[in-house]
Amino acid sequence: MKVLVIGSGGREHALTWKLAKSELVSHIICTPDNPGIAQLADTDEVSAEDVEGVVELATEKGPDLVVVGPEAPLVGGLADRLNDRNIHVFGPSACAARIEGSKSWANDLMYRYDIPCPQSRTFESAAMAINYVESQPVGSVVVKADGLAAGKGVTVPESVAETVTAISEAMEQHAFGDAGNTIVIEERLTGPELSVFAFVDGEFVSEPVAARDYKRAYDGDLGANTGGMGAYTSPNLCSPSDLRHIRETILEPVALALVKEGSLYRGVLYAGLMLTEAGPQVIEFNCRFGDPECEPLMLRLDSDLAEVCMAVAEGRLEESPVIWNDNYAVGVVVVSGGYPASYQTGYPIEGQLPSDGDAIVFHAGTATDDNGSLVTAGGRVLVATASSPNSIAEARAAAFTLASDIQFDGARYRTDIAANAV
Repeated sequence: MKVLVIGSGGREHALTWKLAKSELVSHIICTPDNPGIAQLADTDEVSAEDVEGVVELATEKGPDLVVVGPEAPLVGGLADRLNDRNIHVFGPSACAARIEGSKSWANDLMYRYDIPCPQSRTFESAAMAINYVESQPVGSVVVKADGLAAGKGVTVPESVAETVTAISEAMEQHAFGDAGNTIVIEERLTGPELSVFAFVDGEFVSEPVAARDYKRAYDGDLGANTGGMGAYTSPNLCSPSDLRHIRETILEPVALALVKEGSLYRGVLYAGLMLTEAGPQVIEFNCRFGDPECEPLMLRLDSDLAEVCMAVAEGRLEESPVIWNDNYAVGVVVVSGGYPASYQTGYPIEGQLPSDGDAIVFHAGTATDDNGSLVTAGGRVLVATASSPNSIAEARAAAFTLASDIQFDGARYRTDIAANAV
């Protein structure tokens, strides 16, 4: 099987690494590339967001399967265009990808089908949004950009002033581009957060798996939201009975709702949940694997990823069981100084960067300079990832050993990833 992978981050490196282990896969192409992915696949320079460019590349290369990593090309209709050319693709249609592409659309869907989620209001006017929040109790709302904002479009304000600032930044200062032209103001829930992932093929939902990520920039959940500073997954993060409950009350109902709405979903579905006293409620859906959750999750996937993705693309997922092992896995993101605000790139990277085994460093924002040396090329640079069959403490120690060995000017990482799990 020839596979084309779309995307160049840590998530796509992890997916490529797992696909390369499949006995079904003989050749992998990835566009665009990073130096870690280039060790496993032939690479191209077509941007993941260049939908027509990717379609032309796929037509030229003739892959048996296209695996799409990031959300933007899916929301932009990449899966539809590939299906039009009879190319198998793992990833939902633009219609189904609205579950991430528009928070207001996703909320309306959940309200119509009684899927548990917070109450919300949608606004296209900053003045009307401000007038609304001034009538709400202080600290009772969350402000979200309606569209795609690279995981950074959510503000949890503690005062009316912070709420007004968040609305202004999104709608008037365009901090998130067009994604913030419309905003969603949601009821603020309390409880631990949980990310749950499952492969979906129409109405069929695979065995789910749980992970927990860390969005804030600094230890203790301080600082601005980022694309993700780390994540962990373990077999006891969520009990089998709780996962079954989430599958039956959230994942399967939303998959069926999408079918009924003419938006049949094929891909991986990511439900971001808040575990409230009233039970789990959906605070967001994503139409792809999370990043950095994908990196530790790939160390727990015992099934052949290529077979599962092809089964989804062909509409026969029920015939391909998805098996997650009972290992513990932790991913620690090493970022550039200044991230998620402005930062410099091009700094040489030193340290041990193992590319296989139970302790792996996945490349997220790296490049090679004119001399062929590895340098920084993004905010999130590398993801130190490790797994253990014994304990989360052992996996965590191994991941931090990797992270501490990575050296470049301004390098930093959170030191409390998975600390609460230990």
